[in-house]
Amino acid sequence: MRVIRVDASTATILLTEAPAPKVRDRQTGEIAKDAVTGETLMTVGVVYIDEGESSLIQVTVPESGVTEGLTVGAPVSLPGLVARPWQSVFNGKERHGIAYRATAIAPGAFSMAQAG
Repeated sequence: MRVIRVDASTATILLTEAPAPKVRDRQTGEIAKDAVTGETLMTVGVVYIDEGESSLIQVTVPESGVTEGLTVGAPVSLPGLVARPWQSVFNGKERHGIAYRATAIAPGAFSMAQAG
């Protein structure tokens, strides 16, 4: 499926859940790895606020892209943020959603659009 670049330049993004290893298989506890590099993948919870609307999303980031100094509740930046629509059938039921991935997560600042 198509990968869609997300322009977060006017958004305020706040960390809601500290980085944690992404679980690939909940039954076995297997941790997800990047298919190309083999690097451990992490998930972070953020609230994405833009143009007066907000969404709670989970973002996957490679472990090497997790920067020191992250604080829950503080603004963060997500360079290289992309959205990838997905769909699957599980137990005979169709499921679908959007998976988010970024190249890194770092402490950020409130956007000027939100600060005014």
